[in-house]
Amino acid sequence: MSAAVKKPPLVTDVAIIGAGPVGLFAIFECGMLRLKCHVIDALDAVGGQCTALYPEKPIYDIPGHPRIEAGLLIDQLAEQAEPFQPVYHMGQQVVALTEEAGYWRLETSTGTVIDAKAVIIAAGVGAFGPNRPPLDGIDAYENRSVFYYVKRREDFRGKRVVIAGGGDSAVDWAISLAELAERVMVVHRRPKFRAAPEAAAKLDQLARDNIIDMVVPYQLSGLVGDDGRLSAVLVEDLDGKSRKLEADFLLPFFGLSMNLGPILEWGLDLDQNHITVTPSTCASSKPGLYAIGDIARYPGKLKLILSGFAEAALAAHAIRAQLFPDEILHFEYSTTQGVPGQ
Repeated sequence: MSAAVKKPPLVTDVAIIGAGPVGLFAIFECGMLRLKCHVIDALDAVGGQCTALYPEKPIYDIPGHPRIEAGLLIDQLAEQAEPFQPVYHMGQQVVALTEEAGYWRLETSTGTVIDAKAVIIAAGVGAFGPNRPPLDGIDAYENRSVFYYVKRREDFRGKRVVIAGGGDSAVDWAISLAELAERVMVVHRRPKFRAAPEAAAKLDQLARDNIIDMVVPYQLSGLVGDDGRLSAVLVEDLDGKSRKLEADFLLPFFGLSMNLGPILEWGLDLDQNHITVTPSTCASSKPGLYAIGDIARYPGKLKLILSGFAEAALAAHAIRAQLFPDEILHFEYSTTQGVPGQ
């Protein structure tokens, strides 16, 4: 029997690792400079955390959008990128990245091989999963009455919801679900929350108005229910005093466990599992490799989507200069240039 014929590598100007919001906007920025892109992501759909974790969560700091749901933002970014005909390789991870003569070769977990003149790493936090609270028997309740992400806000209408955690996700979802849940109870170990000041102030006001119950300072200690259906959440304070919170759902928001996977093996300069880049170009320590979004680090870095959007533009222009060093680029605004080919 003859050996299977190996497909030739796919060839592109830019390979983008990560199809979250910043990766999607990088397609647009590269497209405006007439650079073709292939995009690789381990998830089955574009959008990264916005799609996988909180598609209905409102985002308030996108310029021009006083409030926009994460899923809708992804839809609009994908539509914005669509004229440039990006090629998506979803449900696969880049497992090998090697430097060849004048290009980078990417190999994925499904056997796809891509040769790219430059690579933009927009991998966010890498592979991610929730930090689970150490509660006996919690696995029996998971995906039935204990959820680490909110995918459909409407599922909690008229329900009693306990939210545990003190970060942005806990605060934002407490505010959001208070609009439709029968009762929202927020469990946190201390009175101070690690959230945006405006959101924390709104949470305090909802508590003063008796719309939200603040269960502080307490921490989770147990679950009560049957056949995966929750009836109460047990909590304890620092002195061991316990309380029983009658509840239909528990939403523990204790952050994500992050794993950069093969990226750690690519010989890049790292700072606490983030890729160190030059702020003006988002170039990494290896020529032709760039990093943008949450995975990139430089002095003064802000982990905001809008910062990632700006970094996508910087990387795209740096790549254009890298690939065409003798060509003078006359910068034009999109209002005068329009979208190439449209």
